[in-house]
Amino acid sequence: MRVRSRLPFALLPGLPGCTGRQSVLDTAGTDAHTLLTMFWVMLAGLVVIWVAVNGMMLVFRHLSPRRHDEALARKMIVGGGIMLPTVVISALLAWGLSVMPDQRAPGDGLRVEVIGEQWWWRVHYWPEGAEAPVVSANEGRLPGGLRTEFDLHSDKVIHSFWVPALGGKMDMFPGRRTMMSLHPDEAGVFRGQCAEFCGASHALMAFETVTMPPEDFAAWLEHEAGPAVPPEGEVAERGAVVFAEQGCGACHAVRGTAAQGQVGPDLTHVGSRHSLGAGILEPTVENFAAWIDHTGDLKPEVEMPAYDDLPGDDLTALATFLMGLK
Repeated sequence: MRVRSRLPFALLPGLPGCTGRQSVLDTAGTDAHTLLTMFWVMLAGLVVIWVAVNGMMLVFRHLSPRRHDEALARKMIVGGGIMLPTVVISALLAWGLSVMPDQRAPGDGLRVEVIGEQWWWRVHYWPEGAEAPVVSANEGRLPGGLRTEFDLHSDKVIHSFWVPALGGKMDMFPGRRTMMSLHPDEAGVFRGQCAEFCGASHALMAFETVTMPPEDFAAWLEHEAGPAVPPEGEVAERGAVVFAEQGCGACHAVRGTAAQGQVGPDLTHVGSRHSLGAGILEPTVENFAAWIDHTGDLKPEVEMPAYDDLPGDDLTALATFLMGLK
């Protein structure tokens, strides 16, 4: 079997990568579908140009390898090598520019402010008419069937906000605000990622995006705006004491308690999120303990120090407390 005949079979193992919750080819939003359509149309235009140019080379070099009339040669070069690519590319450009403004259309009331930090995401929800935001971190929740506007900026370096299954990406700059919007069509949990190299833990700066029916989102947002419900149980209660004794409240906020820190992520409902450490761990007691004990090992150059001197019982109690904040 020749190499070329085996090539399609060699590509088969890569096909599963075309689907999933972080695939641009497995769309769950209006904007992502528009971008995917744009990709296929531009790919078709590329094929037209490729076939035309290489077709002429095939004809004149292999099928008719003789000296040709100079006038014919000029027509082929100008028509097939210049005019055809120019017309096709210009048409694709005009069409692409006509659909791109939809990616920046105003939202239907909800505005989500996202700030890129080192290396995590600060998330503020601004419902229409709200005087203060609902604060969260490292996760986005969106009402399905509605367009949500995103207000994006960064703390220190350039980041890029991207949820491939829902839409395009948008860079985030220190001292400057950029805007985009997303219109999810399907309910689900989709993975987002920083798409701009931003430092040692760039690859570990992810987030989950949860889309849900509007009524479910409204109920979630009301709960998210409320204070933390203290976890029950002796171990969790001991964990709350450890949280206070270790000064965690100087960096983290837990609404309804004395912890009002603004340096790190808000932990009011951290146990209800779909991931820990900005998308790198599942939220379990064991992973909370590992994160607290080995923070810098799990996410290099993160600003949070590791509390590797905590006794084992206190570490477990603190992790149990955090996991119970829902």
